[in-house]
Amino acid sequence: MAEQPARKAPKAHEAQVVRTERITPHMVRVVLGGSGLDAFEVGDYTDHYVKLLFAAEGVSYPEPFDMERIREEFPRDQWPTTRTYTVRNWDPVHRELTIDFVVHGDEGLAGPWAARARAGETIRFLGPGGGYAPDPAADWHLLVGDESALPAIAVALERLPEGTAVHAFLEIADAAEEQKLATAAGVEVTWLHRGDRATGEALLEAVRGLDFPPGDVHAFVHGEAGFVKELRRHLRLERAIPRERLSISGYWRVGKTDEAWRAIKREWNDQVEREQES
Repeated sequence: MAEQPARKAPKAHEAQVVRTERITPHMVRVVLGGSGLDAFEVGDYTDHYVKLLFAAEGVSYPEPFDMERIREEFPRDQWPTTRTYTVRNWDPVHRELTIDFVVHGDEGLAGPWAARARAGETIRFLGPGGGYAPDPAADWHLLVGDESALPAIAVALERLPEGTAVHAFLEIADAAEEQKLATAAGVEVTWLHRGDRATGEALLEAVRGLDFPPGDVHAFVHGEAGFVKELRRHLRLERAIPRERLSISGYWRVGKTDEAWRAIKREWNDQVEREQES
């Protein structure tokens, strides 16, 4: 068998912070712009995402920035750290990219960066990727997620036309975290306040108690992996929703760093799928 060529590193985009806004106590919106976005485009997906690149502590990379060169010349522990975030909005006229960040003080990497970001600061990223958009042929839509999935669900809701049948459940910490979303008339969101409950507990209760409308449903279920696993079981086995009508995945996992979760995510998802198909 012929040896496969090494996979080339994707080209990174470079952007500057244009402005920031704290839209709720724990959500910061960062708008990026600059000439580095001249070649950036998104497609029709509502869950488009980019992978932000954060330099390893104490490490400087040669200019012009080149991921291929970095991977060739730097040890693995000095490569940039990536964090994946949904494209909340892309303005092709003004060439501005909007990303919303959940912020909990100094916890994590990207959240604290967003909270401290100032106009003119540079950030690099890879992408976009994506894989879901509401199917206009579906009889109704089910959208379920915690804060990590809120931007993608917000984009999907804003894309749905007036008269679309939709049940959207968004779990947040409390009433202060609710956002005003620009949805069509008749499209409503059910905000679930977590309080002291475990992440996803309110979502599980809401979906299990939902009187499902008849017809073909197209579902988007994302967020903490524990509740996503339980909802996947419920939707596949108890509601008999075909796999191809589900966009469902764990964005993060309680008790796991982002790196630790990404290292096992594919295997974990495959195992869950096998368990629920057996």
